Amino acid sequence: MFNYFLKRVGGLVPTLAIVSVLVFMFVHMLPGDPARLAAGNDADEQTVAMVRVELGLDKPLPQQFVTYFGNILHGDLGRSIRTRRPVATEIGERFLPTLFLTLSSMVWAVAFGLVIGISSAVWRNRFPDRVGMTLAVSGISFPPFALGMLLMQIFAVELGWLPTVGADTWRHYILPSLTLGAAVAAIMARFTRASFVDVIKEDFVRTARAKGLSERVVVFKHCLRNALIPVVTMMGLQFGFLLGGSIVVEAVFNWPGVGRLLVDAVTQRDYPVIQALVLMFSCEFILINLAVDLLYGVINPTIRYR
Repeated sequence: MFNYFLKRVGGLVPTLAIVSVLVFMFVHMLPGDPARLAAGNDADEQTVAMVRVELGLDKPLPQQFVTYFGNILHGDLGRSIRTRRPVATEIGERFLPTLFLTLSSMVWAVAFGLVIGISSAVWRNRFPDRVGMTLAVSGISFPPFALGMLLMQIFAVELGWLPTVGADTWRHYILPSLTLGAAVAAIMARFTRASFVDVIKEDFVRTARAKGLSERVVVFKHCLRNALIPVVTMMGLQFGFLLGGSIVVEAVFNWPGVGRLLVDAVTQRDYPVIQALVLMFSCEFILINLAVDLLYGVINPTIRYR
């Protein structure tokens, strides 16, 4: 397993190098002049030219890339065009609220999705299955921004139970967490049901039932472990999507996270911040997929790594 881990970590470097090239090309294709935005709409051409020189945007594009890539190799993500602060500091201040929001969303979404999925598989084509799959389809179909505004209208405006802005207390996490995790819970429920239905049909399950084992033992001891491998795969992918894709929810709730930071950076053409965030999201996906692959061996000890 350790050799497999080293191989996967070694593959991280060329992947991030390719991503950095693509991101650099992408951000420089965005319409708009960062120097003009940084100088202000009322600035004259001479001031804009001075800002462009200060930001290094007057140099040829290949030279800008060499400088950018060299700084990354030395651990320097550059400075924000908007705030003139180090990009690492900007991201560091916004990362924890997004991480805690993602974790809280994943905890309830995975728990709810597993319960609904297992119940639907055990009582498939019956009332619990129909109710569970109806909830799952509703969760997938309802847009996050509409769900967020609906929850705010009910629980914040009309009932006054929960706050809508900020991340100071656990109460601030409830509405964004429900909004962010709704689609994940629905996906987990449908995926868990499909995985369990396939496992329940296997011969070893019929053998366990023929031995006189209770249905609870059959489901949780024999079916759960074998059905969890594809479920864990989907869980890891959804965690990566939530961690890097909470932009809409953070915008709706004005959440002080990296999703909101990315929106502001794109609006202001803040090249260093955009590049650093996309690299961070790419690295997160790779590490999460690696963690999921290693979990396979914990769930099923018969799996061998090469």
